[in-house]
Amino acid sequence: QVQLVESGGGLVQNGGSLRLSCAASGRIRTINSMAWYRQAPGKQRELVAVVTSGSATNYVDSVKGRFTISRDNAKNTVYLQMNSLKPEDTGVYYCYMNSIGTSYWGQGTQVTVSS
Repeated sequence: QVQLVESGGGLVQNGGSLRLSCAASGRIRTINSMAWYRQAPGKQRELVAVVTSGSATNYVDSVKGRFTISRDNAKNTVYLQMNSLKPEDTGVYYCYMNSIGTSYWGQGTQVTVSS
């Protein structure tokens, strides 16, 4: 059974940085896209950043220039480096992986940015 385990969330001040990690364990075939989503209180889950199997990346406009998504295929791991954090970045961050049509989600990690 495949599980995604996230780490790196926490409380940080406005302008600070955090690095999220998400590692897939279990028997998983080639991973296509990897992504990070977030859900703020009272809002819908939104796509924050995605990286394809060819390492192409895309970001929601609100994080462009501040966040960087990357992947390590040998470790089945995806990262999200978050710099210049703002209070509006607060939420639960979920990692996502797609492998041959099957989707996997992490359990979520809380990111809180204080003003």
